[in-house]
Amino acid sequence: MTEQKVNALILAASRKGAEDEVAKLQGVSHKSLVKVDGMIMLERVVSEILASEYVEGIYISIENKDILNEAPALRDMLISGTIKFTPSADNLFLSVKSAIADIPSPYPLMISTGDNALHTTEMIDHFCGVFLPTDNDVMVAMTPADVILKAYPDGKRAFHELKDGGWSSCNLYGLKNDKAIIAAKAFETGGQFGKRPQRIAKAFGLAFMLKYKFKLATLEGLGRHLSKRWKLKLAAVRMPFADAPIDVDNPGDFHRTEAILKSRS
Repeated sequence: MTEQKVNALILAASRKGAEDEVAKLQGVSHKSLVKVDGMIMLERVVSEILASEYVEGIYISIENKDILNEAPALRDMLISGTIKFTPSADNLFLSVKSAIADIPSPYPLMISTGDNALHTTEMIDHFCGVFLPTDNDVMVAMTPADVILKAYPDGKRAFHELKDGGWSSCNLYGLKNDKAIIAAKAFETGGQFGKRPQRIAKAFGLAFMLKYKFKLATLEGLGRHLSKRWKLKLAAVRMPFADAPIDVDNPGDFHRTEAILKSRS
């Protein structure tokens, strides 16, 4: 058992509630409550994180506690203190900032999302095993495109195409201290930079956008650029898992995720 531990923050809020396209698939009140391959999605995410030897406390950032109480397993975890509720805010950045203020001794903090139903304990352990021993203030999990395309040669993804190839974000982040919160501010616009590249300049600055757009830097080089810009140490964790970047944003993602889970079992 490792001596180094993280608190885990799972961002699970949904602006659309029951009107979300994924929630509508099963007529549930919230996207996080859909069942994927027989298990409620948020319960699946929590279970995998809970099994990690690196995780100490688990906090769910969501609109209200009633949503969690709709899922019997999550309700039981709330009652036992296995998971804790923290109210979400108007955007991802404010939700992270609010949660950090709400969590006693929050750092080191690992941030994930409630719709990464393909994340496994092995992925969490890999990320934390790299993140914790370093002196980096912030770390971001990224999977190389060749790893994904080897597993899914016909898959269509919005890769971040850089000087050293394509990369895809895994929605796994590590923060070591309050200084790292400035990096979370990049998600004030909502994130999803691969799908909405117009947000990049606002989040990271014009120089970063030009280096990104014209493939003038490697992933490591962009990390150094942001480290200098934000006056902290930021680096990427290379994830050797093809499924790590896949989340459930829409019905197509849901069906693909369910098919992958069925193939695993």
